Amino acid sequence: MSIHPDVQAALDAARELRHRIADMRERIDDVRARRPSPSGMVIPEVDAMGRLTSLYLAPGTADRFSGEELVAEIMAAIRESTQDAARQYQVIMETVITDDAAEIAGGDREPAGVGDPAR
Repeated sequence: MSIHPDVQAALDAARELRHRIADMRERIDDVRARRPSPSGMVIPEVDAMGRLTSLYLAPGTADRFSGEELVAEIMAAIRESTQDAARQYQVIMETVITDDAAEIAGGDREPAGVGDPAR
């Protein structure tokens, strides 16, 4: 029993989509942003989802700042890192969208229903 060409094309498209999604997720999982605080003594690490994954405090940082100043340093660095991670995420998403649009425009694929005279 052979598979109808339209069914095979749909299966191939689904497989390609799964691969693209897996690649995109892997790129997103690799996003890390490490932006230093204004003094450079605090460096957080933030992932693409804005989660704090690590926090480096240079030796003597806690002694150099008051409690409020240290909080301000940490928060400023986390804010900057979160914004950077969001920019990296946005670049990944725009690249995926641009690549898909280029393929559609190039004729590699057609959106569902386009070019199908039965529709």
